Amino acid sequence: MAKRILIVDDEPRYLRLLEANLRTEGYEVVSAQDGLQAVNMFSDRLIDLVLMDVMMPKLDGFGATQRIREFSNVPIVILTAKGDEQDRVRGLDLGADDYLVKPFSATELLARVRAVLRRAQPPSEAGQSRFFTHGNLKIDFARAEVWRDEIAVSLSATEYRLLLQFAHNVGKIMTSEELLTSVWGPEYRSDKEILWVSIARLRQKLEDDTHRPKHIVTRSGLGYLMPPIEG
Repeated sequence: MAKRILIVDDEPRYLRLLEANLRTEGYEVVSAQDGLQAVNMFSDRLIDLVLMDVMMPKLDGFGATQRIREFSNVPIVILTAKGDEQDRVRGLDLGADDYLVKPFSATELLARVRAVLRRAQPPSEAGQSRFFTHGNLKIDFARAEVWRDEIAVSLSATEYRLLLQFAHNVGKIMTSEELLTSVWGPEYRSDKEILWVSIARLRQKLEDDTHRPKHIVTRSGLGYLMPPIEG
């Protein structure tokens, strides 16, 4: 079944451009012209990916992303203007999985869409124990669910895949390049900003004290690791 992509932009020319390129690659496309309309569309149809512009009437891309994250972990790609670094960081902080800077080529658009959809597919856990525990953190691989102190934690697809990298490599220091390549893909190898924001977001959700993390620890100049539980 073709993946269904929701494109949200108040500029008709961008909607036409996005729709034409996505349909050429076999994706099903639906569109909205403001954030409020985009949020409402989730009530009556399945969406696999959202391409969300930032500056829109009624409800902007940030507000729409925040509302969607209250009930869905559907992958969201923020569309920002060139040079708006603060918009990219804010979008990631609110739960977006990636960003695309306008103007962009059809090749870049489709590559990003493929990468984000690929990350949204839960990796196979065949041959491994269903559950993983690390202190007060617990992962159910079969259901792709995470708990902290027996309370369910809502993670985006990208956050979950990032957490899995640590869970599968306890005690091993992983470099930024390794994490970016494994979770986002080789084309993101140098994009450390998206990793920093995602690590910070994970710590806010998983750690009791983000200034003294126990699950995801930084090794200055080397990378990150999930330390073994002593005893």
